Amino acid sequence: MKLYTRTGDDGSSGLFGGDRVSKSHLRLGAYGTLDELNSIMGLLRLHATPACATDEALQRVQHDLFVLGAILATPADKQALLGARMSTPTWGLADMEQDIDRLTALAPPMTAFVLPGGTSASAHAHHARTVCRRAEREVVTLTQSEPMNPVVVSYLNRLSDWLFALARAENAVAGVEDVMWVAKD
Repeated sequence: MKLYTRTGDDGSSGLFGGDRVSKSHLRLGAYGTLDELNSIMGLLRLHATPACATDEALQRVQHDLFVLGAILATPADKQALLGARMSTPTWGLADMEQDIDRLTALAPPMTAFVLPGGTSASAHAHHARTVCRRAEREVVTLTQSEPMNPVVVSYLNRLSDWLFALARAENAVAGVEDVMWVAKD
């Protein structure tokens, strides 16, 4: 199979189910940002410590992001084509919240706003968090113009919280203090 199809040379892209839309469509922007987030998660996998996030957990998030991308790439009237495996992330929100609590317990209590930084793993987790928040905003914008599976926004909202908790835990486990924001006079 060739990597190039030439079908997008006119500025359009195919959705799952056969519809074609402009590459400037909100839907493509949203799942393109999920693809970007997934790439950053790949970088995070290279730096994360097993005490905070195992490679298996990070890979599960990558698979879930792929599922969310498939949901976004499929018009509402064709969602049944996805099947059960491609319509629901594997990491449930309650389980994600439980892991957020575990990660939060690894770090000292927050006393100020935290700036991205510290260890490499923490910086990558913060980077992933900011792209996750952007993806969430883009999906919310998309939902204002067409119906969308609400699991996408909920998952991204919780994932950004998890990434923040992971960033703080990475610093704490490494014995590195978070970079705190301090108001300048």
